[in-house]
Amino acid sequence: MNKELATPPSGERDRELWLQHGAGYIIFENIRKYAIGKIPSDIDQTLRAAHIAAIDNTLYGMMMQMDGVFGDLENESYRLVLQTNIVLYKEDKVVEELDTLHGDGMCMGFHGWIENDFGTDEIVTDND
Repeated sequence: MNKELATPPSGERDRELWLQHGAGYIIFENIRKYAIGKIPSDIDQTLRAAHIAAIDNTLYGMMMQMDGVFGDLENESYRLVLQTNIVLYKEDKVVEELDTLHGDGMCMGFHGWIENDFGTDEIVTDND
């Protein structure tokens, strides 16, 4: 199955949610599946479940950072911040950009994404 990005919805709020769900899709399809694929195939189911729980806890922690739950690293003069933006391009031009700190919360999406729920507007289409 060959997947490609679906056309974004036109409504402002729908597109904002779509961008966030799209980021979740990328995280789960690329990062989570990669990590799960590194679990040795010969381990028992209990240990496999523990590996998956560790992967999911790590992803959730990353999303907490994306949501600004954890504080910045700072001193009296400097502040070091990890910022995460979701960027939509059309023909190499930025058409929309969303700072995850100003979104609905990546952590809120996590629980649906783990159940393969990426919102009402499709993120990808099958291109077969």
